Amino acid sequence: MALFCNVKIGVLRASGAVVGSLLLVVSTGVAAETLRLSSETSDATSRNMGAARFAQLVDTATQGQTQVKVFANAVLAGGDQLRQAEMVGRGDIDFVLSTAISVTPLIPEMAVFSLPYLYRNYAEVDATLQGEPARRMEQIMAEHGLVVLGWGESGFRELTNSVKPVSSPADLRGMKIRVAGPMFIDVMDELGANPQQIQWTETFAALQQGVVDGQENPVGAVIVPQRIYEVQKYLTAWHYSYDPAFLAVSEEKWNAWSPEMQQTMRQAAQEAMAYQKSLTREQTQSGYATLEEHGMEITQLDDAQLGAFQQATRQTFDSWSQKVGPALVDTFQQAIEEVRHAD
Repeated sequence: MALFCNVKIGVLRASGAVVGSLLLVVSTGVAAETLRLSSETSDATSRNMGAARFAQLVDTATQGQTQVKVFANAVLAGGDQLRQAEMVGRGDIDFVLSTAISVTPLIPEMAVFSLPYLYRNYAEVDATLQGEPARRMEQIMAEHGLVVLGWGESGFRELTNSVKPVSSPADLRGMKIRVAGPMFIDVMDELGANPQQIQWTETFAALQQGVVDGQENPVGAVIVPQRIYEVQKYLTAWHYSYDPAFLAVSEEKWNAWSPEMQQTMRQAAQEAMAYQKSLTREQTQSGYATLEEHGMEITQLDDAQLGAFQQATRQTFDSWSQKVGPALVDTFQQAIEEVRHAD
């Protein structure tokens, strides 16, 4: 963020003690600055609730001198979830709260998070988001003008459709499935489905009108709050791919801030994203019951069935590992293996 003109920003100290690490003293008589944050999901999602928490924390930390306004459904980018990240990278928008999948066409390395069946559980996810893999991804994103302030969660992506229960790759043959990006086209092609890449803001209508038969998304972060159960009958819990959320600021804004303001923004973002991730996992845990209450039929897969899907998508895993970069994939796999060996 560009510093306020003629404003001195510092950490408030009283009797030599820091009074709140987030508290900034701003000179009086200066109008508040409003910054814009773009998110491609609705205000009902945990992602936007995390954005709202971030805005609240920033308001408190700066004593109202810096306001963050959240814009849902990628309206600042004309509904284009990729374009919003590009606009933040150029400095046209201040913040973006998005996911790895949404920005993979812009930053191909982000596909590493979503490689099919890379992860088995949250412990493995957390090992990468809190360790060296995430630090490496932050370096890569900075090369695109995006400074990551905090990591959140969209979650493990599950399959829904309006045709029939899916418990094997054969069940997907010929089914039209909405996907979010190129890697998922390859996954669905390998499974014999007919993938359709559609902007998320257009997906509900596409499902409702039968343009596509199904889609894949996290339960807590998307399927429940976006009311996908209104247009889908079946859900398969196949946990085939994971998608982290991230809150990033334009590098232009970041470089214009004082070290104190940078610390304030990063701390607010990390607190907000920790809240968002916790909320997402709570919503995922309770989400299956909610879906059943709304009439969805849920198929849980055993290890053998999951293994069949993993084997069927192995070529996509290998080919995209090469595109992402074998060294980067190794960094992730090493962190994951450390967790598995500790169990």
